[in-house]
Amino acid sequence: MKNIGVLGGGSWGTALAILLSNNNHRVDIWVRDKKQKEEMENTRENKRYLPGITIPENINITDDISEAIHNKELLVLSIPSHGIRNILNDSKRYFGSGQIIVNVAKGIENDTLLRISQIVSDILPGNPYAVLSGPSHAEEVARKIPTTVVSASEKRQVAEYVQDIFMSPFFRVYTSPDVIGVELGGSLKNVIALGAGISDGLGYGDNTKAALMTRGIIEIARLGEKMGANSATFSGLAGIGDLIVTCTSMHSRNRRAGILIGQGKSLVEAIKSVGMVVEGIKTAKSAYELASKHQVVMPITKEIYEVLYEGKDVKNSVINLMLRDKKHEMEDVIKNQIKDW
Repeated sequence: MKNIGVLGGGSWGTALAILLSNNNHRVDIWVRDKKQKEEMENTRENKRYLPGITIPENINITDDISEAIHNKELLVLSIPSHGIRNILNDSKRYFGSGQIIVNVAKGIENDTLLRISQIVSDILPGNPYAVLSGPSHAEEVARKIPTTVVSASEKRQVAEYVQDIFMSPFFRVYTSPDVIGVELGGSLKNVIALGAGISDGLGYGDNTKAALMTRGIIEIARLGEKMGANSATFSGLAGIGDLIVTCTSMHSRNRRAGILIGQGKSLVEAIKSVGMVVEGIKTAKSAYELASKHQVVMPITKEIYEVLYEGKDVKNSVINLMLRDKKHEMEDVIKNQIKDW
C-alpha cells in the first residue's frame, strides 16, 4: 500500500485514481475547481468528465494541491500538457526529491517544443520520472475493460516500480527505456487522430482512414528517430496501438473535434462542442515546428496544421496529399538496401 497523489480531476485522472484505489493504495486527487471538488465529494461522481462511474469513498478529493502532494511516494500528473509548467512552478515547494513523478498527459509545449519529461526535469530535477502511455480511454479503464499500456523511464527500477503500482487483472503494464519515443508517440498520434476525424467528417471511408493512420505512424517514427527515439517503440502500444484507438474511437476527443471540423465547424465551435481539452490542436503547432526544426518531411501533419492555423480548406488538403510527387512506399529501404531496384 502506497500513498499516491493524482494531480488533475479530468476523466483520466479520475479513472486512474479509481484504479489505484482498487489496487489498495491510499489516493488523494487534486481538483483545481472548488465547485467541482464539492460536487465530486457530495455525489461521489465526476459528472462532467466521467459520468456514471462511482468514486470510492476512500479516495480523498481536495482542492488544496499541497495536501495532494505532501507525504506521497508517487505523484500522477494528469494535467493538460499546456498547464503543467505553471502548476509545477507554483507548487514545486511542496515536492520532495524522492517522490516519483508519473506523467499521463500527452503533448509538447508550444513555446519551447519541450516534451513533458524535459519540463519536469527543468522544474523538479531531483525527482525520478516515468511516463505512462498507450491505448487507454479513461471511460473504458474506469469500467475495468482490459487495457494495456507502457511505463517508460530512463531508470529500469522506476519503470518497474510504476508497473507494480498500476498493474491489475484488467490493466496490464509493460516497461520501456524509451521515454522520448513513448512521449512522442502519445503526443503526435493526437494530430493524426484530428486528421482521421476530419476524414470522417468529410464522409470519406475506411480506405482513407487506413491510409492516414499508416502514413501517419511513418511520419511520427521519422520525427521520433531524428529526436533520439527507438523506431521499435512506434510499432508498439505507445505508437501504433495508441494511434489506432485514438483514430477509430468516439471516446477520442481529437477524433470528435476532427469530425466537426470536417463537417464545416470552426475550430472554436469544435472545441466548445467537445467540451474538454483537445490536446492535438496545440500539439499540431509543436509538431509542425519540430518537423521544420529537424528537417523531417511530415505532409499529413503539415496539412492539419494549415487547416487549424491558416484556415486552409480541408478538401484542398486531401487533394494535396493525394497528388504529392510519386514515391516508393519504403523509400529508405529502396534507397539504402536495394540500390538497383
